[in-house]
Amino acid sequence: MELFSLISTAFQHGGIWMWAIFMAQIVSLAIIAERIFALYVMRQPGQKKIASEFEQEIRKGQIDKVLSKAQKLGSTNSISKVIEAGAQAAIDMGGREEIQAKMDEVLLHENSKLERRTGFLAMLGNVGTLLGLLGTIVGMIRAFAAVSSVSAAEKATLLSQGISLAMHTTAYGLVMAIPAIVMYAILQNRAQRLSDDLNQGSLKIFNWLSYNFETVPQKRSRA
Repeated sequence: MELFSLISTAFQHGGIWMWAIFMAQIVSLAIIAERIFALYVMRQPGQKKIASEFEQEIRKGQIDKVLSKAQKLGSTNSISKVIEAGAQAAIDMGGREEIQAKMDEVLLHENSKLERRTGFLAMLGNVGTLLGLLGTIVGMIRAFAAVSSVSAAEKATLLSQGISLAMHTTAYGLVMAIPAIVMYAILQNRAQRLSDDLNQGSLKIFNWLSYNFETVPQKRSRA
């Protein structure tokens, strides 16, 4: 209860700027929760290892089996969609360029999912800091204006109110900004690791598919 009392007092002294920082904090926490779920629950590392499990089937030309096996992988394995695209292009007698184009299209889409909304955390961290600074400036302006325009008996009260506004908004701005910026770095690192792992696994699949299947022009010339 004492904590809630302190928070309530801080908001009373901080004024409208506290509510602006609070809204930025709510948005940042929502993004953090969604990105943690997307990057730590819905996406798992080890995509390169999973890709290696398809090597024998591809080398044997069992592309239908490759496609069926990829479709059975869970949604946490984003490489499954990339393998499906490459295998389907091979089944459709696509050449090296078509296989690469189809795989790159899906790969680009999957990588974009890893980077969604994370960049807003850095922006919101800066916004929280700037809102706190703005509240500080407003509070100091109010304090100095009070000193110059009121009686001596009221100066101390109005001066303390202005300084209180300045200090509360500064502190709350930093409380909001620091977790957002820290989580931005953590989530960016996670997304980069997942992206590198997915790219390396996809490259393995592409190399095996392209080295084991002739291009369409060569097949047509034989026919």
